[in-house]
Order: sequence, then C-alpha cells, then structure tokens
Amino acid sequence: MLGNSQFYHRTIRKIVVAFGTVFNDIILQRYTSDGTTKRTAFKVPLSYGAKEKYLTRITADPTLTKAVQTVIPRISFEMVSMSYDTGRKLNTLTQNFAANTATAIKTQYRPIPYNFEFNLSIYVRNTEDGTQILEQILPFFTPDFTVTVNFIPEMNQKYDMPIVLNSINSTVDYEGDMMTTRLIMWDLTFTAKSYIWPPVKSGKYIRQANTNVYIDSQAKSSQKVTTDLNPTNPDRLLIESETIRVTARDVVGVVLEFGLKSVVTFWLDLAWLSI
Repeated sequence: MLGNSQFYHRTIRKIVVAFGTVFNDIILQRYTSDGTTKRTAFKVPLSYGAKEKYLTRITADPTLTKAVQTVIPRISFEMVSMSYDTGRKLNTLTQNFAANTATAIKTQYRPIPYNFEFNLSIYVRNTEDGTQILEQILPFFTPDFTVTVNFIPEMNQKYDMPIVLNSINSTVDYEGDMMTTRLIMWDLTFTAKSYIWPPVKSGKYIRQANTNVYIDSQAKSSQKVTTDLNPTNPDRLLIESETIRVTARDVVGVVLEFGLKSVVTFWLDLAWLSI
C-alpha cells in the first residue's frame, strides 16, 4: 500500500496475547466446610472467544457432565473494538533507528496510537468462587496495569502497554426455575493503550555533513580568530582590544578590528605601541 512492500508486525496479535497472559495464572482454592482448611487448588481455564459462545455451551449442560471445555469456573476474553487515540499522538515524522550492519541502519517512523477494548467474563457456580477470582485481579489495576511487550524485535525497542480497568458488572443466570443450577457471571471491560507500527526500512549512515556558519557582523567582540603570531601556540584565539606582542619585531600591539578577506584568510587591524 502507498508504494510500500508487504509488511506484517503481528502487532494486534501480540496485544491480544499480552492481554490474555495477564490472566493466565489465576488459581482457585477450594476449602472444606469449616472455611479454613485447604482442600484442592486448580488453575482457572482461560480461553479466547465471545461471551455468548461460552454461555451457550455452559447453559446447554447445566449439570456440567459433558466435555471438559464447558467446565466452570472458567474465564473467557475477546477484543471487541479499537479506536484512534488523538491524546497520545506525537510527531509522525520523527524516526527510530536501529543498527543493521556496519554500513546501514534500520529506520521506522513513530507508531500510531490506538486503544484496544477488551471484554473479560468470569463464569462460576457459586459466589465465593467469583469473588476469589476477582480478588486476584483487582489489586493490580489502580486503575491500570502496565505490561512490557517487544512489539518490533528487529528495532530492539520494547514498549509499555497500560491496561486500564473500566468497569465491573455481575449477573446471575438460572436455567429453569430457581432451584436448578445457577450461573454467576462477572463482566470486566478493559482498554489496552498500544500502537500500530509502520514498516521498517533500511538506510545508510550519514558520514559527512556540510554546514553554513553564520557570524553576526554587528557583534565583533564575540568573534574570534586564530593567528600564528605566537609560534609556540599557533591555535591561540584573539579578540578585540586584546594586547599582543611580537617578540621577533620587538613591538606590542592592540587588536582594534579584524575581518574576513576570503574563506581561509583573516586580517587584523593593530594599533602598534612603542616599547
């Protein structure tokens, strides 16, 4: 597109994976009837998919005797939308650089900020399972939790991706009358603040640059010139009103004015003093 060769950084896929990884190690602990003795502990399954998909599979098996995929408690999440974020927009023409070879570098323009909206659903049969899962999530979002993702490995630059918790809602679904199996659902919405990256291009190092030097001719006292009147220190700088001595001629002079005759030749106007 727009004259660029095909490129694919897997940016959106990495954002989805990074978001899911945050919730991939939640452990649910079961207790005996006294509420204090630990009985069993297991990892809560996490899957990517729409809430309606898992709700249909769960409610179609209220006794939970079918495939393992429909066992609750479980967590599902999905990316529902993405939008351009004008508040984080920076100068598009600024580039990032990374070393490629001894004579070439890789360049890439600034990424474009986007907000990615996620829904996360928690399915449990009893209230305490739901609150136990929530208490392992909420303390880390204040209201955001930041993860570092290596979006563009070839540029050797990692970026922080804040994940903001927006809302929390709970619903209870009954299959049949009030005495049958109930399903408690917690719905959490998040915003991941990330970027979409343009293509990476190759370029050469800048080995030489030509510059123009501007001298304010009205401020002569700020101008300096190199002279070889002192052979022991030929790079010494002279300014106006400075006294100089030429030992070989046995004279002393004061610099009144100097100017530029050519690119490499300067002239000095000296007031010679008698000794």
